[in-house]
Amino acid sequence: QVQLVESGGGLVQPGGSLRLSCAASGIAVRLYVMGWYRQAPGKQRELVARITRGSSTSYADSVNRRFTISRDNAKNTVSLQMNSLKPDDTAVYYCNAESLNGYTYWGQGTQVTVSS
Repeated sequence: QVQLVESGGGLVQPGGSLRLSCAASGIAVRLYVMGWYRQAPGKQRELVARITRGSSTSYADSVNRRFTISRDNAKNTVSLQMNSLKPDDTAVYYCNAESLNGYTYWGQGTQVTVSS
């Protein structure tokens, strides 16, 4: 059974930092394209960051230079380091895995709130 479990969300002041983690079971993250998405109330789900099997990374323009996605193959986890957080970063953040066959898996989400 495949499971993706996010952790690390919470309340943080503008300008602060958080590190999100996605723990995978049932799949090896090194064999998947792993991504972080977010969804704020009333808004469309948005791709935040992605890392390929070859460790190429990409970011949404809104988070580029502030967020960093990484993968730890030994722990079978992916992380999202979030720096210089802004109120507009407030959303539920979801971990996503895509296989070469087109299968997609989602985590349950973790809430990130940036507020003073």
